[in-house]
Amino acid sequence: MIQLQQIDFIREGRNILQQVSLTMNPYEHWVILGKNGSGKTTLLEMMCGYLFPTRGTIEVLGNRYGQCDVREVRKQLGITSQSLFEKLTPRDPVWEVVATGEYAYLRMYEQVSQELKEKAEAMLERLQIAHLQNQPLGTLSQGERKKVMLARSLMADPRVLIMDEPCSGLDLFEREKLLESLQRLQNQNLQIVYVTHHIEEIISLFTHVALIEQGRIVAAGPKREVLTGEHLLQTFQVPLQVEWFNDRPWIKVLQEL
Repeated sequence: MIQLQQIDFIREGRNILQQVSLTMNPYEHWVILGKNGSGKTTLLEMMCGYLFPTRGTIEVLGNRYGQCDVREVRKQLGITSQSLFEKLTPRDPVWEVVATGEYAYLRMYEQVSQELKEKAEAMLERLQIAHLQNQPLGTLSQGERKKVMLARSLMADPRVLIMDEPCSGLDLFEREKLLESLQRLQNQNLQIVYVTHHIEEIISLFTHVALIEQGRIVAAGPKREVLTGEHLLQTFQVPLQVEWFNDRPWIKVLQEL
């Protein structure tokens, strides 16, 4: 479970987050949805223990930040983000990059055991990208890189998978292939928290949504209760109509801005 209570975050006199409270229960898969600069990534960084609130409390998997070793909590989290990708070494082979996820390393500086290599190769097979295993990371397409990062994040069998805009920069084909890979995680013993500013990425896997605007929660709860025209207007300042197909929301803009 992830619980944030009355979170304020002030940086250089600016209120980045204001009175944010969220409870994410086991077996709920959440999307945090909002415009660029609304505070989505800041929330994720707090869940991962990379930022700490000015006021309020954060509890992840029964551990209250400030009263626990955050490094130990992170071992139970799978994290994917562009900033993490940029810290990896482009010339390393894909299988080795995936293997680093076992220990949350950025690079292997010692001989990799055959057992760990086979586990990394099996993870690549699971995500249907085994053919990439010997290619240097830097030679991959955007979509292939995103799948490799997903494979890496799953290596340590995390209890929570935290994803910061994983479809950013992908074309329609690559986006749908990545979302298909996520959908296959539905029956795993795993909770997913997913940040985006695109409503069409909310596939049937996701059960709950939190809408955020200017550091405040507009609405949070089961996705069909939250994703209404009224709530989305408050979040995006655009009049929208929501239509559902295969438990996935799609939007129409009702008038030109």
